[in-house]
Amino acid sequence: MINIGQAIVLGIVEGLTEFLPVSSTGHLKIAEGLMGIPVEDDAVVGFTAVIQAGAIAAVLVYFFTDILRIAKAWGRGLVKPSERYHHDYKFGWWIIFATLPVVAVGVAADDLIHGPLASLWVVAGSLLGGSVVMWLADRYGRHKRGEDDISLTDAMLIGSSQILAMLFPGFSRSGATMSTGLLLGLDRVAATRLSFFLGIPALTGAGIYELPGAMGTGAGTVPLIVGTAVSFIVAYASIAWLLRFVQRHSFTSFVIYRIAIGLLLFALLGAGTLNA
Repeated sequence: MINIGQAIVLGIVEGLTEFLPVSSTGHLKIAEGLMGIPVEDDAVVGFTAVIQAGAIAAVLVYFFTDILRIAKAWGRGLVKPSERYHHDYKFGWWIIFATLPVVAVGVAADDLIHGPLASLWVVAGSLLGGSVVMWLADRYGRHKRGEDDISLTDAMLIGSSQILAMLFPGFSRSGATMSTGLLLGLDRVAATRLSFFLGIPALTGAGIYELPGAMGTGAGTVPLIVGTAVSFIVAYASIAWLLRFVQRHSFTSFVIYRIAIGLLLFALLGAGTLNA
């Protein structure tokens, strides 16, 4: 089974890649394969589902003030019509509405998502395909609109783009949402922050859905705790770094990196190092 050293490595990989637009699924599978961990084993699948909770907790803690502000405005608007003009009240509803398509598709396509589309060949191809979309979005997006300019249409389109990552895991949830935001004219910071906010209900819901099965896989308690804690620490740091990075840089470096990882994954699959 997974030992503490491997748990630390996987926690680092999960924390680094969950919110960067590079595909956490592809990176975790590559790391597991290189460490000789059977990627298809139910215990391993369960382990990665549990340590994802650390990354989810990191985004909740990092954006706690924003989340609290939005929640308060949304709550006030529910009982006081005069408060419903507030952008935070509307934003709260938009996040809820934008999550519904992901939930619907996730439930309807569950067998497909955990079946043929779970292949690492799909992950590798999606890494490359998503790189093209990200490059086009970053190159031709207007980058003129800030967070206060986000509309319900923006939220629905960007939230629905998470379906791409659900069906084609290598596409990357954050990569899909950030790219869609850029294509809609948002600047890089606004697109990145909205990606985080939309990821909170989607990732939390997915984690809760997977948790019962994950806890029954027999993965060791200590490695689970260690992997989750490491995931939290690294994810928190990666969130802070990414928000600073996008203020001054384009997504080109991520595009190049994704292409390299996609080609590496194709090579490892072709050589038989990883089982698709």
